[in-house]
Amino acid sequence: MLDALMDGQTRPAGELARRAGVAPSTASEHLTRLVEGRLLVVEPRGRERRYRLASAEVADVLEALSCLGSEAPVTSLRAASRSEALREARTCYDHLAGRFGVGVTEALVARDVLHDRDGSFELTGDGEVFLVELGVDVAGARARKRAFARACLDWSERRPHLAGALGAALADAALDQGWVRRPPNDRWLRVTPKGAAALTDLRNPPVPRMPPVAH
Repeated sequence: MLDALMDGQTRPAGELARRAGVAPSTASEHLTRLVEGRLLVVEPRGRERRYRLASAEVADVLEALSCLGSEAPVTSLRAASRSEALREARTCYDHLAGRFGVGVTEALVARDVLHDRDGSFELTGDGEVFLVELGVDVAGARARKRAFARACLDWSERRPHLAGALGAALADAALDQGWVRRPPNDRWLRVTPKGAAALTDLRNPPVPRMPPVAH
């Protein structure tokens, strides 16, 4: 049920029970405990109660814990396809994860846009200009009441991706510009040809032309 909520969306208890393969009464009991443990919050919607992760920090912890556990066995072609899709690109709450998310993060570090600071990232002055030109709302990210640029350990790549308010702003920009597409009711993302080209460009910055030698 927690994994189903890792896309940052709200879902009713009935849907979470179906995803977990348990009876509604069993799901209700566990959901109550998760709310009491402050991992989830519940939002009344008329007669319906919808659940979501309590915060982005909870999502970061769940992502890190996933690195310790073993993957569920794949028993069908559909499950295998979804597993590979999640590894390629997904949302980790509200930021980019998987090969695509880690690739973008590492490219930004290589470009000196971000500096890795032991569990977090520091945005450089030139890096801020670069991200704004990419369409990232850096000012809006700074105004949010949450960690600005965190390093979240990616469960499939075992390397960090950019999280926090800046990671969320980067994911929003990637969706707005069509780098990735989000399918309904799932957290995996489809990387578009535009997104693949953007990642290639990030990894291979243009080589500055040398001025002609005066004779």
